[in-house]
Amino acid sequence: MDKRFENQVVLITGAGSGLGEATALQIAKEGAKLSLVDLNEEGLEKTKIKVLEVAPETDILLVKANVAHEEEVKNYVDQTVDKFGRIDGFFNNAGIEGKQNLTEDFGSKEFEKVIGINLNGVFYGMQYVLKVMREQGSGSIVNAASVGGIRGVGNQSGYSASKHGVIGLTRNSAIEYGEYGININAIAPGAIMTAMVEGSLRQMDGDNWEEVGKEFVKPNPMKRFGRPEEVGHLVAFLLSNEATFINAAVITIDGGQSYKY
Repeated sequence: MDKRFENQVVLITGAGSGLGEATALQIAKEGAKLSLVDLNEEGLEKTKIKVLEVAPETDILLVKANVAHEEEVKNYVDQTVDKFGRIDGFFNNAGIEGKQNLTEDFGSKEFEKVIGINLNGVFYGMQYVLKVMREQGSGSIVNAASVGGIRGVGNQSGYSASKHGVIGLTRNSAIEYGEYGININAIAPGAIMTAMVEGSLRQMDGDNWEEVGKEFVKPNPMKRFGRPEEVGHLVAFLLSNEATFINAAVITIDGGQSYKY
């Protein structure tokens, strides 16, 4: 396997499960040093175990943080730089869906919570990581948006607003930082079978969530859910030196569903 990330430091938020974990596994196999961030310490430990199974030599830092709190974001960036001296890649991934509800019933507290993690958290991460990358004169950032950031989904006003915001942040910052040797892109996953998507299906019908899932993917041209490792491959490519002229792009990974009339 190509070691695209040899001697490179990659920082991943939301690394304790789902897309963050899948990306950590992919990038570790390609030689990266990893700084893994999550609010769930147990999830982080499990990811570390899985990483060391596939890439036993990997140098790993684990940091517990709530990305909605700016000082905790500053801390995970500081800890990463203190340990490794630099940040070459950043998968700005931590996010939640929130409770499903009509906009009038969604609730301002729930809205604030989802925006706090999904949008403010992404901004705080960029704020502190971009400073490091600009001083280095290089770096790649991938922000986790969603197909819910390019179209309406229904019953998810907090999620949709936050992910549309992530796309705006991505495009704006990519225009600002290209001249410093930094490229910034976003991914827009559709229904990928992660714990978060399973939770979403359980919100629809707790007892029959697997049946709901089968119905859910029927309109998809590929008639299935995506796999976390499929997203991991995409993020790894975008963070690698093979994608250095891709900037301000939003790449959907949803089996083609969002383009279907």
